[in-house]
Amino acid sequence: MKMVKGFMLCSAAGLLAMSGAQAADLPVKAKAVEYVRICSLYGAGFFYIPGTDTCIKLGGYLRVDTTFNGSPYDEPAWAGDQGQGNRYRDYFASRSRMALTVDTRTATEYGVVRTFGQLDWSFASPSGSVREVGFAGQAGGLNNGQQIATEMLFIQFAGFTFGRSASAYATPWHGYPGNNTSFLVGGHDTVTGTNNIQYTAQFGNGVSGTIGLDDPLAFNRTSVYNLATGGASLASLNANGAGVNAYAGVHTPDIVGNIRVDQAWGLFQISGALHEVNGSYNNLTLGAANNLSEISGHPESKWGGSVMAALQIKNIPTGAGDDIKMDVSWGKGDIKNVIGTSAGVRPFQKYSSGAAGTYQSIGFANATDGVYLPVSAGGDGSIHLTEGFGFRGAFNHNWDPYWSTSLFGGYAAVRYDGTAKASYCAAYAASNTGAQSVDFSCNPDFNLSQIGLVTRWTPVKNLTFSAEVLYFHLDQKFSGSKILTPANPKPTAIYQYKDQDTVSLNIRAQRNF
Repeated sequence: MKMVKGFMLCSAAGLLAMSGAQAADLPVKAKAVEYVRICSLYGAGFFYIPGTDTCIKLGGYLRVDTTFNGSPYDEPAWAGDQGQGNRYRDYFASRSRMALTVDTRTATEYGVVRTFGQLDWSFASPSGSVREVGFAGQAGGLNNGQQIATEMLFIQFAGFTFGRSASAYATPWHGYPGNNTSFLVGGHDTVTGTNNIQYTAQFGNGVSGTIGLDDPLAFNRTSVYNLATGGASLASLNANGAGVNAYAGVHTPDIVGNIRVDQAWGLFQISGALHEVNGSYNNLTLGAANNLSEISGHPESKWGGSVMAALQIKNIPTGAGDDIKMDVSWGKGDIKNVIGTSAGVRPFQKYSSGAAGTYQSIGFANATDGVYLPVSAGGDGSIHLTEGFGFRGAFNHNWDPYWSTSLFGGYAAVRYDGTAKASYCAAYAASNTGAQSVDFSCNPDFNLSQIGLVTRWTPVKNLTFSAEVLYFHLDQKFSGSKILTPANPKPTAIYQYKDQDTVSLNIRAQRNF
């Protein structure tokens, strides 16, 4: 009996083992694989984010610049050690940068919802002004030329744009009608974006209108000079005529807008901007507040503004893809929109050889949105707005599919009214008391002009090598000579006031992706 029971148990165990083995061999349904799908709704390069109806495009560029007799991105040698021409001057400067862009779009019942952002990684010499991310243990600490910068960061929805984007005042080419340099004077430039809110209406047939509110703090506030330093004392202006910024806090955004016609023949645009100009206090110590500032009063704020007309002509008879771009600007109390670059308004301070009997020549130019001289120092206490005019443009020609050339230029003129000139020159004389020639005269007005030529070679798609030559001329309005004490390492000596020139050369390699 025990044998029968054992046999039955063994048989049952065998059957269970066989059935388990057969069950293990049965096919199991695998999870579905979700493949990346191309999104053709918004042009080449977009694909669907898996599991969503949102399309995304990744892009950017890698760019290498070297500039001789200038700073990276072909900034002329017009200020600082470059302008002084001293032993601290770099004969060349370079920058390597990679930009990454992320563009997402989703179709909704309100239209397309879009987000866009750009992040830049750079290594430059000398280090720039954006956040430095070097290691403290390296030579020079954090100041080793490694930089991170953000450019455009915005959301678009139902005609509205929120975030950091190009101003509604801007043209599509900003300060780049055909150039490499980021320092072409003569008009508005927010190519890296500014914080704003704007709305664009499409009227059909290529006609549109945009109105916006821009935060002026980052890019559109030049400076306001308080030409007194406290009480009855005149302000301190250095040997280069530069003062200390006395702008008050931002009280209101810039109000900007444009009307644009964009068709097959080209583009025409009219832009306008309103900008508040306000001073902090009447009594300041070298531009900084003291314990008498609040009770000293302040000048009344004034509204400045600017206008710009822009034109692009396509399909000109010189060749396929050739075009002409130009814009002309006028501003009062809004000088950034006349003389600005992608890096803001620069102080121009240049030295070169001088006449016999002088150590060197000097030329300088200082742009402001306005100046004021308090009543306590003999002025009228009002802000006098600075006026400016600007022009820039380019002719762009394609020799063949691989070679192209652009001839470009820019011009800007800055003018102070009679009261502002008298106050400025009184402060300059009080700050620089050295002996002067009998023909010395003071006038803060100035003109700037630039002309350049860039040639590009594109051996394969999205890879371009280019060389750019840029000439810069400063037409300053001081005359004669004077004993001055400039910034070190310049000595106290006789300097002749004279117009200044410089030439730079930029070499660039860029790969877009």
